[in-house]
Amino acid sequence: MARGRAGDVWFVKVHQNPRFHGRALLAHQTWVPHLGTAASQLVAEDAALLALVVTAVPGRPLHNTELSPDEAREVFRRIGILARRIHSVSPPRPAPPGRGPAVEKADRHLLTARPHLAAGDEEFVRSLVRQAVDLAPLDWVETHGDFQLRNILRAKDSSLAVIDFERSEPGPAVRDVVRLSYAWAGRPDLREAFLAGYGRPLTENEKARLVIDTALDAVSGIQYSARTGDTGLVQRGQTALVRLRTDTASQESAPGEAS
Repeated sequence: MARGRAGDVWFVKVHQNPRFHGRALLAHQTWVPHLGTAASQLVAEDAALLALVVTAVPGRPLHNTELSPDEAREVFRRIGILARRIHSVSPPRPAPPGRGPAVEKADRHLLTARPHLAAGDEEFVRSLVRQAVDLAPLDWVETHGDFQLRNILRAKDSSLAVIDFERSEPGPAVRDVVRLSYAWAGRPDLREAFLAGYGRPLTENEKARLVIDTALDAVSGIQYSARTGDTGLVQRGQTALVRLRTDTASQESAPGEAS
């Protein structure tokens, strides 16, 4: 943390690698200013140090924040509004050719994650990878890329702000729903509150993409944890796969649905 001459509070963010630094810098130089007080703003940067100096935003991360059911629904409605603002800073544009779900790492991630997968998990993920080949491309918008509760701050007046743009890049809007969806597991009311704030439901194509991307993200997290010893990501990934498989099986067996 640092202070400017006028007493402003700034934070110094040092990135792990040039790619993260470049993403965060580009976001701060282009679309993040459109969010105003709902995001940290760029003050200075140092390419040699891979560092950004950004303004402080009020509030505390929502991760592990205790909320009443009504408070949680209102928070997720506001998160939906924030997501809509991010995705609306520039017009949607067609995805570049061949830029569908990131399935190219699936084999490597599954190999490392395999000891931590339940019976049937690998087959389920591979079936989704096969489905991804025929999935129609989604338009691209600006995305945060790591849109989850630990990167969303809630101030005393209940306003929200988003931080940490190192994974920011253009992509389908549903990219920002993947990690957020972990937070509403078992709470469909929170999902509905988010969509109410977002202003529209997900399309069928987006729903299919969300299942694929969430499964790939879960396996990615599990394999990363297997290498680093972060048991929290293993549990999160395992829980996500259970949820996805349960939801998929329920939809496939629903009466009146085409098989």
